[in-house]
Amino acid sequence: MSTQTILVIEDDRPIREGVVDALTFSGYGVLQAPDGAKGMELAISASYDLLLLDLVLPHHSGFEILEKLRDVRTGMPVIVLSARGEEADRVRGLKLGADDYVVKPFSVNELLARVEAVLRRTPARPEAVAKVRLPCGVADLETSEVHYHDGERAELSTREVDLLRYFAGRRGRAISREEILRHVWRVDPRNIETRTIDMHIAHLRGKLRDNSGQPVALLTVRGKGYMLAAESAS
Repeated sequence: MSTQTILVIEDDRPIREGVVDALTFSGYGVLQAPDGAKGMELAISASYDLLLLDLVLPHHSGFEILEKLRDVRTGMPVIVLSARGEEADRVRGLKLGADDYVVKPFSVNELLARVEAVLRRTPARPEAVAKVRLPCGVADLETSEVHYHDGERAELSTREVDLLRYFAGRRGRAISREEILRHVWRVDPRNIETRTIDMHIAHLRGKLRDNSGQPVALLTVRGKGYMLAAESAS
């Protein structure tokens, strides 16, 4: 099983280092940010399983980061760490998507217990996919190439690799255009035309030698989006 990674955004250095040390000792991978600017960058673009977030930060507050996450990474689990114990702040944090709220000072054992509890009730992130079996052959996402059964090859663009990797990690599930924009493009679907997805799907189908009129690999699911067909047993 892959190590779960936790992002810690905390500007108080002793607290941050203590939390990072405790998580590392407990076997977690850890990313860290000392302020709201770096924190916002990592929260949006980094790969992690849980966010530990201080509310009072320079450059961007924890509330701002929570609001951005709600738009671009829906469902990312968050535990708020803050000296603010007022009910209004707790309620605001929870309404913005936080899963739990720990008021400083807190014990390491309490924090670790809350981390474990939130991760237990959070769906596991799909394992990273390196190769994708397709009716036309095999897509190697490490080399960005499709190897066809007839010995020919085609090169995939970075965006096509990202798309195929996302579909492959959720094979057999219909994925909406909005979800693709949020989690592959990492943009707010309200700020971009979803037909952009259709265009990229058409290009990717061409690379996969998938008949656009009757696709067998990248399927169109009416009213829902797109889906990578389940792998054939043959």
